[in-house]
Amino acid sequence: MSYTIGFQAKDQNAILATEAATANQAIAIVAALRQSADEIKFIRSPQEGEMGIEMLLLLAKEEAEEMPQRA
Repeated sequence: MSYTIGFQAKDQNAILATEAATANQAIAIVAALRQSADEIKFIRSPQEGEMGIEMLLLLAKEEAEEMPQRA
């Protein structure tokens, strides 16, 4: 499932967006944006629509459980 993260840099008026292929990648992007003081404006996926960070964390957990464990 793909995710789009919209954000606004602290020194810009425009809202920018970036894509992530997995929920775990989206969480990493959100964490990086938070560290740089950018404001998260939206998180969206074609399947889930608009969501909050809590929902993204839940989806990442489900995604990790579905992936085969490597020995």
